[in-house]
Amino acid sequence: MRTLITIVAFLSFGLLSEIQAQEKHEILSPQEFCDKMKSDDVQIIDVRTPKEYKNGHIKNSTLINFFDDDFKEQLSKLPEDKEILVYCRSGNRSGKASEILENLGYKDVSDLRGGMLLWEKAKTDCY
Repeated sequence: MRTLITIVAFLSFGLLSEIQAQEKHEILSPQEFCDKMKSDDVQIIDVRTPKEYKNGHIKNSTLINFFDDDFKEQLSKLPEDKEILVYCRSGNRSGKASEILENLGYKDVSDLRGGMLLWEKAKTDCY
């Protein structure tokens, strides 16, 4: 029985390590995201819908609707020489978008933890 528990624990740890190794993009707090926004070498991408964007967005962000048929193609046109900062409403779509960007070969991708829901509650100096 102990051997079985040891094997299961070992396999679980290995699987967790593999999942973490696949996630290359940084997940930033609102303040960290804000700090990175101050650089000239960033591209801020909002992957929400046009309606969500119209109701409020982070300054200097570009809308690329996650649900557009050509979403991946639009992402592929982003500059490769800038850090890409991605956000959405809660962090779900931006996490998926960050993975797509990494699969497209982008090396410097960061995602806003908690999306606009957390951003609006945070007290940063980026308003």
